[in-house]
Amino acid sequence: MKNRLLLYAFAFMTLTQVLWMASCTSTPQQAEEADNRAVIRFETTMGNFEMALFNETPIHRDAYLLLARIGYYDSILIHRVIDNFVVQAGDPNSKNALPGELVGDGEPFKLPSEIRFPKLYHKRGMVNAAREGDETNPDRLSSGSQFAIMTCGPLNEGQIKRGQERIWAGTDSAVNLPKEIIDTYMEEGGSPHLDAQYTVFAEIVKGMDVVDKIQKVETDPNDRPVEDVRILRTVVVKDYK
Repeated sequence: MKNRLLLYAFAFMTLTQVLWMASCTSTPQQAEEADNRAVIRFETTMGNFEMALFNETPIHRDAYLLLARIGYYDSILIHRVIDNFVVQAGDPNSKNALPGELVGDGEPFKLPSEIRFPKLYHKRGMVNAAREGDETNPDRLSSGSQFAIMTCGPLNEGQIKRGQERIWAGTDSAVNLPKEIIDTYMEEGGSPHLDAQYTVFAEIVKGMDVVDKIQKVETDPNDRPVEDVRILRTVVVKDYK
């Protein structure tokens, strides 16, 4: 227990340094080749998937790398699954949750928003940072550990229209979906209603078939899988350049 507390104390100090350095950067990095991105492998009870972290969101990138390295996600549940929408995990309180217990409110800290729309948007396979709603979180701060993977398939015109209306509602009608992004949503899928309001910081580059399998599990009224789907451990496959 003492060693675990020391690890989290170190994590907090390191993260504080990361946030300070990131705050000194006035503009986001330019888009970089996939080979320059860090990759984390999540090993779960239903198989493995790999997540590449965007260098354009350095605060989230460094926080997730840190958590992966200290074993933060070991034994954490995938606690929220909605078929054809999202697979979500990262609540530390879920490690010892009893069957049927409501989870999803735990987080070690919050991170500043790093919304990079339209460069990064919620197409299928993208990963965003979960957060509290605008009513209690007007700065749109991200949960420091909870992430959600977009799993929705190709969209039709009606779904795109409803997504655009949700974006207008959340941005005072200031943000429009570009045609090329609309085309991607119609061809590949995703969740446009979240665009320009949540931080997209990663994407699934391997094991999306495992994510798709997870999104089909039976869930309870709170969207928690009836049979636990657990993250066993994380491995930093590759660091960023």
